[in-house]
Amino acid sequence: MATPSPSLTRFDTPGTPGAVILMLHGGKPRSGDVVDNRSASWQRSAWMARAIERQAHEAGASVWLLRYRERGWNGGADRTADARWALDEVRAAHGDVPVVLLGHSMGARVAVHVADDPSVTGVVALAPWWSDADPVRRLAGRALVAAHGRRDRITSFAHTRRFVERARSVATSAELVDMGMLGHYMLGRADRWNDVAIESSLRLLAPATRRSRD
Repeated sequence: MATPSPSLTRFDTPGTPGAVILMLHGGKPRSGDVVDNRSASWQRSAWMARAIERQAHEAGASVWLLRYRERGWNGGADRTADARWALDEVRAAHGDVPVVLLGHSMGARVAVHVADDPSVTGVVALAPWWSDADPVRRLAGRALVAAHGRRDRITSFAHTRRFVERARSVATSAELVDMGMLGHYMLGRADRWNDVAIESSLRLLAPATRRSRD
């Protein structure tokens, strides 16, 4: 069987974008399953992409959603390679426009492992799957916003809080948004998750987009 390739679903703003929000969906700790249209993790990010598309376009930003080759983190090397491929695709299409990585669950873990890419200005992490072993050094010079609900039984609010505290030593800013009594899958109060996603992404992009216009 041929090895699957990563792919991108693009919600492009008319004309040339001033920035790109690159979305990274969730997954599983270990799985070799191909990500297809039935993947709930991919579907959740696709719903969010469509929900935030209008506001992103009004701000001059395109929204791109990466589809990994496989569902699993599987040690991280392949998923980070997928994300770095997507960042190269952004540059090939639009040059050195600023990029915010918008990741949910495992996607937030992928994001902080590739945040050192020169196009990345920041990371917005929704219900992130982080451990104390995940690095913060790749966030040096970048901004971080992490949002987590206290009813999350899949990933840990406490781990997110500790990661944000560690990131403050290297990031330009690191913020934790307490989503209250919300769970992991962003289905309950999807409007709140969408608002945090787009407002945080555009806020992190604002300084870079201003510089690109100067």
